[in-house]
Amino acid sequence: MMARDKSPHAGQPALPGTGTSNYLSEPGADLYRLLVDSVRDYAIFALDPTGHVMTWNVGAMRIKGYSPADIIGKHFSIFYPPEAVASGFPAYELREATRVGRFEDEGWRVRKDGSLFWANVVITALRDPRGDLVGFAKVTRDLTERRAAEESLRQSEERFRLLVEGVRDYAIFMLDPAGRIVSWNRGAEVLKQYRAEEIIGHSFSAFYPAEDVAAGKPARELEIALRDGRYEDEGWRIRKDGSTFWAGVLITPVRSADGTLLGFSKVTRDLTERRAAQERAIADTRRITEIETASRTKSEFLTAMSHELRTPINATMGYADLLMMEIGGQLSEQQREYVGRVRGSQEHLLAIINDLLNYGRIEAGQLGYDIAPAPLAELIDKVFPMVEPQAVTKGLVLVRQPCADVHVKVDRIKAEQIILNLLSNAVKFTPSGGHVSIGCKVEGMVGHIIVEDDGPGIPPDQHEAIFAPFVQLGRSLTSGHEGTGLGLAISRDLARAMAGDITLRSVPGMGARFTLTLPIA
Repeated sequence: MMARDKSPHAGQPALPGTGTSNYLSEPGADLYRLLVDSVRDYAIFALDPTGHVMTWNVGAMRIKGYSPADIIGKHFSIFYPPEAVASGFPAYELREATRVGRFEDEGWRVRKDGSLFWANVVITALRDPRGDLVGFAKVTRDLTERRAAEESLRQSEERFRLLVEGVRDYAIFMLDPAGRIVSWNRGAEVLKQYRAEEIIGHSFSAFYPAEDVAAGKPARELEIALRDGRYEDEGWRIRKDGSTFWAGVLITPVRSADGTLLGFSKVTRDLTERRAAQERAIADTRRITEIETASRTKSEFLTAMSHELRTPINATMGYADLLMMEIGGQLSEQQREYVGRVRGSQEHLLAIINDLLNYGRIEAGQLGYDIAPAPLAELIDKVFPMVEPQAVTKGLVLVRQPCADVHVKVDRIKAEQIILNLLSNAVKFTPSGGHVSIGCKVEGMVGHIIVEDDGPGIPPDQHEAIFAPFVQLGRSLTSGHEGTGLGLAISRDLARAMAGDITLRSVPGMGARFTLTLPIA
């Protein structure tokens, strides 16, 4: 042991480890002194009964920064912060050690350079064989790093606690190994409506429907969590007021470092809205499927019926033609008119059937398109003569406007069908003495074919309706406007299938303007 410097207390009995003493004359005293002196992780030193330092080991030098010459003979209160000294804490430690034999404490202590360290201190009263107090043994350990780690852990735990407590969208709580609730966050209070003092200590089965509890579901969830390391599920849960909500649940076992089960963490989220949205989406999908199935069935029916009807109509048209060829010369003028009306009715009926057939094919996606460049002017030239006789018969002025010399990308037959439909409609709905015109223009990479008339026009609220299938404006049992109401619907579908469209501008009493747009080749 380091030699003790001379001090005002030199006449007092020597203490263990302080030099020559009756207490250390037995064999092994030198070994004891060597043992104490070599300890570096603990400050081990002796105080006299009044608290003055009498011995000083290597560990004391390392921890507190004083050499033996600096400190021996000084009062041990030098190691305490001023506030501790002012409160009389050093003297209190010695009194307690004297009274009960030892005193243990943790607190801030001061090194020679004035820096602080967190110390664990044990003070033991030393007595001679007669029981008289001869001093104190003081062992100090520097726990600054441990305290910093503990404080860091405490702060981390506090931050985590505050984080969990602050979460409102998730119910986050702990269960003990038996499934009883031991913690309760703000989100759990909001979601499940229980306050912490109402639910802590109760089984988490309180949140399950009666049939799930009867079936043992809560206990089974904990068993699965223990077996697999987690349990995740969705299902109905119950709030305090008895209302139900669709919950997403995650249960995770919590174990100590040695693997002992401490309990379970449970996270619950309200997924009621999400589930409702999913059910709506499923219902919408089902309705769409039903609508598509019905539409497909309708299209298949129209196609099949159209084919079936065309055969007898073609036959009757053939027989009408044969009749005219065989006995046409023997018929009176009125009989010829009757046969002509039969033939006209057959042609009209065949046109209706063809419309139904085309519409069915379009809806079923069975129409093919042979897209190729075609002169815009030629499309009009091909159709114009077909409608001209009808216009002349009605006493209309039919005008062919000049057209730009450009090509458009179309299926030529279908484009001519659209133009014929638009021009025929204009002639059909324009009163005698009216005007109908057709022309074209180019804007950018789009060609426009424009059909205008000065007929009765179309009300604004009917502009979109007239493109719906089976709609014919002003149609009635006595109407002179015959047809299926499919012409415009078919025409627009054909135009859009060729990357074009049909648009309408019309004011009641001021005619109508239909525009077919097609991409420039």
